[in-house]
Amino acid sequence: MNLIVNGKSHSLETITLADLLQALEYEGNWLATAVNGDLVTREDRAKLHLAEGDRIEILSPMQGG
Repeated sequence: MNLIVNGKSHSLETITLADLLQALEYEGNWLATAVNGDLVTREDRAKLHLAEGDRIEILSPMQGG
């Protein structure tokens, strides 16, 4: 399935947002995620099924000032 992750196209065989994070090697409880502009909590990632063309944003905190 084709997904847009952080503005880049990816062809992945994932079912849920949690699967996607694992496939792209994102780890940690500190991530913020959104699908098609809607915030998805950590607890809901395993329940959220992705669809063709979904736009996913994955944000992680950055150090610096």
